[in-house]
Amino acid sequence: MKSFFKIFLASFVALVVFCLIIFFVLVGIVSGLTADKKVKTGGTAVLVIDLARDYPEIGVENPLARLSNKEDGDIPSLYDVVRLINHAKTDTAIKGIYLKCSSNANGMGNSQEIRNALINFKTSGKFIYAYGDVITQTAYSVGNVADKIYCNPKGGVDWRGFAIQMAYVKGLLQKLEIEPQIFYAGKFKSATEPFRETSMTDANRLQLSVLLSDMYGRLLQQTGERRKIDTATLHQYANDYRIQQAADAVTYNLIDGLKYDDEVKEEIAKKLGGIKLDKINFVTLQKYVNAVDYKRDGRDKIAVIYAQGDIIDGKGDRDRIGSATYRELVRKARLDDKIKAIVLRINSGGGSALASENIWRELSLARKAKPVVVSFGDVAASGAYYLSCNADSIFAQTNTITGSIGVFTMLPNMQKFFNEKLGITFDGVKTAPQADMLSATKPLTPAQRIYMQNSVDSIYLTFKQRVAEGRKKNVGYIDSIGQGRVWTGARAIELGLVDRLGGLDDAIACAARMAKVSDYRLREYPEPHNVLEMIFGSYEKDATHSAMKAELGEDGMKTYQTIKRVKQMMGVTQARLPFEMTIE
Repeated sequence: MKSFFKIFLASFVALVVFCLIIFFVLVGIVSGLTADKKVKTGGTAVLVIDLARDYPEIGVENPLARLSNKEDGDIPSLYDVVRLINHAKTDTAIKGIYLKCSSNANGMGNSQEIRNALINFKTSGKFIYAYGDVITQTAYSVGNVADKIYCNPKGGVDWRGFAIQMAYVKGLLQKLEIEPQIFYAGKFKSATEPFRETSMTDANRLQLSVLLSDMYGRLLQQTGERRKIDTATLHQYANDYRIQQAADAVTYNLIDGLKYDDEVKEEIAKKLGGIKLDKINFVTLQKYVNAVDYKRDGRDKIAVIYAQGDIIDGKGDRDRIGSATYRELVRKARLDDKIKAIVLRINSGGGSALASENIWRELSLARKAKPVVVSFGDVAASGAYYLSCNADSIFAQTNTITGSIGVFTMLPNMQKFFNEKLGITFDGVKTAPQADMLSATKPLTPAQRIYMQNSVDSIYLTFKQRVAEGRKKNVGYIDSIGQGRVWTGARAIELGLVDRLGGLDDAIACAARMAKVSDYRLREYPEPHNVLEMIFGSYEKDATHSAMKAELGEDGMKTYQTIKRVKQMMGVTQARLPFEMTIE
């Protein structure tokens, strides 16, 4: 017995000592993370912006990377990028911008927001130099604002025109003997098209052709203005595929020359008076965000609520708009008397119709108490438009994808797949005739199909009524521009679905005017995690994502995410865009 107590006491003491060590280690980490570690820009700095980075609506904080002083620790949000560019305009330490534009991970709407900030920066008289090894069209659409744009001599400039390609899985489902039971309202509502067709319907081809033409026309117009080339000539370059080698881009005046990265930086050094290259501090956005105070400070408050990703029922996270989570955020801002206005920044292709309705309700209540302004990012369509339509004012970029006023639901009948492919059969008991209606192990009856379609039609009617009320139009008109059809922001202005073209800065300024405040600061939601949540939460998420990506690869991850999204859609009435629509 004495031996047992000795071992127990020794183990207990060891456990206490271990816990104390862990405690002090965590205190050290927290102190390191919260310490004021201002990055020094020096007197001669050039801000480096890499378009290959995806700047999300909600910034990504990586405390572990920050602790080890990694270059790519935190990722600033899109609005942080805009604010940092605006701050650099008047920062005497920043002499110019070096724009890396090989590729562009940001969507068309957000790219326009970055481009507008760069145009504003140029009014300071400071330079912008752009460089890329192989410059894609979406990267060029931003990079062409530069004073000089250069390409690697062995690289190239993509100038082939835009294309949209969608995958259709109807044939695969037929081979697997899986019947997708689909119910939708709106002839343009193409989210279910990959399951019920083997190629584009005429309606979908029409809407995507118009959408793509609008976006491509914008690229031609902006390029023509910058490079002094008429749009018809630029279009002909693509039609004839004249830009095949890097030198061709110089010949046809799309870029200013062929240089390597070091040569461009040497030119920047000459621009700055011939100083040595090592005397220039090329400071990245990730470092600059920790070097300057760029956020507003004032007496009153304006709430900015960021929402990105699929709209889902229940709780969400920073990549999904959960109805419960966002109702609470809006309600919190509504009930706070110190908050004078609410701005919702949304970037979403939609999702659950019921979740959209619940967030719409909370925003409508907030509008009765204070101004509510909405800012659209790359996409704010279907459910995202639904929840936004009753705002006092809606802002969008020219190339924002919006509209898609329509709904659908889908339920697979996998009876033959289970029976004939896997040899699995099902049987059971029930207390009412319709108790097992949503089962995937048998087909719907004709009466059940009528019920499902009626449900979709009813929700579509409610959707149209919400839009008609919010936009002060009649339901018939909304139906004529609805039917699930998507529009660019520029066309949405003409149709009355959007009030003004502009970015988040413009929406915030509008909210301030409506609230009659000028001395204000922003209260941004979702609020940052505490330090321990950031450490362990980001580690867990990154570790899980990295492990899956390592096993599945890039294409495998996309397939997994598509399957996961389809699973979430089953039996739930959806107001969303097609889930895969990549513009190249």
